[in-house]
Amino acid sequence: MSLLSTRINLDAISHNVRRLKELVGPDVRLMCVVKADAYGHGVEKVAPVMLKAGADVLGCATVDEAVALRKLGIDAELVAWMWEPDQDLSDALSSNIVIGVPSLAHAQVLVDIEVPVKVVIKVETGMHRNGVDPAQWDEVFTVLRDAEHIEVTGLMSHLACADEPDNPHTDIQAAEFQQAVYRARELGLECPINHLANSPATLTRKDLHFDQVRVGLACYGLEPVAGLDHGLEPAMTWAANIINVKPIKKGESSCYGLTWTAPADGYLAVVPVGYADGLPRSIQGSLEVTISGKSYPHVGRVSMDQIVVDLGENPFGVSPDDEVIIFGEGGQSATQLADAAGTINYEIVCRPTGRTKRTYEGGIDL
Repeated sequence: MSLLSTRINLDAISHNVRRLKELVGPDVRLMCVVKADAYGHGVEKVAPVMLKAGADVLGCATVDEAVALRKLGIDAELVAWMWEPDQDLSDALSSNIVIGVPSLAHAQVLVDIEVPVKVVIKVETGMHRNGVDPAQWDEVFTVLRDAEHIEVTGLMSHLACADEPDNPHTDIQAAEFQQAVYRARELGLECPINHLANSPATLTRKDLHFDQVRVGLACYGLEPVAGLDHGLEPAMTWAANIINVKPIKKGESSCYGLTWTAPADGYLAVVPVGYADGLPRSIQGSLEVTISGKSYPHVGRVSMDQIVVDLGENPFGVSPDDEVIIFGEGGQSATQLADAAGTINYEIVCRPTGRTKRTYEGGIDL
């Protein structure tokens, strides 16, 4: 038994991918994004489940992530869009990875290498983070078109405000993206596979699906747009086992700085999770955990290795080894914890680290 673990429900991931594939339909390809170790869910186990459930392609941030997938035996189409112009691309090129091109410098590197490669051009459309600026579209499109060893599969871009469905900036970016595709084709590139829609746009803007959608968070069962419900099933539960239950008297204080004082006689549960394991130290005063279906407040500081939970008079007999749900099945959601921590659910599912052990359930038919 692990004192601290994330349980990953592979059946939930399978459900979500099937749901997304049904939503986009047979004419739109589904890319499932597995960057950052599958958003903290474990890419080695998750990637095969996604492919079996209907994913057409897997997306990575870095080329190293994509190469690692090849080494795991994944033979599906892989796309990666982050790399440095002076980086050794030998493994990526030999692994048949579709490589993102976010600048003229990146394009020129691939032209000069003269090794057959498929690329997707990442264009700037109004997020102003990474991508070929409109002033350089023609030059990049042309230099890649003229390189016989390079196949341009299409264009991609990232939306800045798709999680706010009424934000007009999404339409501005969509128009800019359409213009980029038009210009690339005008200059002789076929661009058969173009993708702009992330999780929120995939779920709320069917008109922006283009040839492929690029879905991350929704694959793992979390809603990317506040207040909506698309029938997704969260896949991750973060849980710990109590290591001690001890009494505290009214007026006594607990934890570093003695920042919390007991308002009455009661009991505290010691839970082996701290900021070294990814629990935000700043969440003091906002965190509630669940034990046997009952909610209890965390009190005092988040230490490196542990927190304490106020059981009150402990009317339900909480004892050592009882399981504490930090977020997930049987407790608050990752989104609720994110709200309490002043962040987003994307970050929360990537946080469990340190002494956290990952376990899996479901997916037995793989």
